[in-house]
Amino acid sequence: MEIIMAVLAGLLFTTGVYNLLQKQLLRIIIGTALISHGAHLFILTMGRLKTGAPPVLTEGVENYTDPLPQALILTSIVISFGVTSLLLVLAYRAAKINGTDNMEQLRGNDYE
Repeated sequence: MEIIMAVLAGLLFTTGVYNLLQKQLLRIIIGTALISHGAHLFILTMGRLKTGAPPVLTEGVENYTDPLPQALILTSIVISFGVTSLLLVLAYRAAKINGTDNMEQLRGNDYE
């Protein structure tokens, strides 16, 4: 199961980096969201997947699941949601002002 999760996290990282290298703002935002989801799966996989074990130590239980990776992932999900919503608002505003979401056609890019 951990191998499948690691491969899936790698696939999310790969598609996220591919989308980050595109010219459209919406694809760049989707790329950042995919990378953050890949990081969530990576953190969960590194916390070792244990099934059937309680997350909190109780009486008579010697083998328990570490609750720290789940807490880190929950915090990371909230932060990535905030960052994604901020990027969507900024992209909407830039597309509304400039009339396009293409990075090469935005005003202020004087590379030529």
